[in-house]
Amino acid sequence: MEHEELFPLLCAIADGKRDEFAELYAKTSAQIYAVALKMLKHKELAEEATQDAFIKVWHGASSYQRSKGTVLTWMVSIVRYRALDIMRYHNIRNEVTLEPEKDGPTTTIPVPSAERKRLAECIEELDDQQRQAIHLAYYGGLSHHEVVQHLGSPLGTIKSWIRRGLQSLQRCLSL
Repeated sequence: MEHEELFPLLCAIADGKRDEFAELYAKTSAQIYAVALKMLKHKELAEEATQDAFIKVWHGASSYQRSKGTVLTWMVSIVRYRALDIMRYHNIRNEVTLEPEKDGPTTTIPVPSAERKRLAECIEELDDQQRQAIHLAYYGGLSHHEVVQHLGSPLGTIKSWIRRGLQSLQRCLSL
């Protein structure tokens, strides 16, 4: 999908043009849904994340900054953030286990809800950059290089945020 094809549509959406929004949806929804489904692994949750992402695109089209990447990259980041929010919501409430994909057969080790709650509390104590980087890397399954692209920060910075965040989580959980 060419940036030159999507950017004019996004500009029209910023002006409230519904036909262009329908065209953008038709051209990108399959990719956006695929990202959500890969992260969430549940059709209903992926549909929810996709719908929420397109609502944010509709309302936030005027906030898109060309210097931060292509339109599709911007849209993928929106759905990833929404998927991470959904994962956090369901994991904290112990409603649905949403774990990153692993190859081969897996054995689920039940984690007591008190430990899940403690982990969620510790994650919330991290600063925003550390929390985002850790969520993208460990919950979203992104590589460090993908986190760099997603957050727009240098690789060394991303690695530092993740390392310091994990150290903070270790300290918090050992208390």
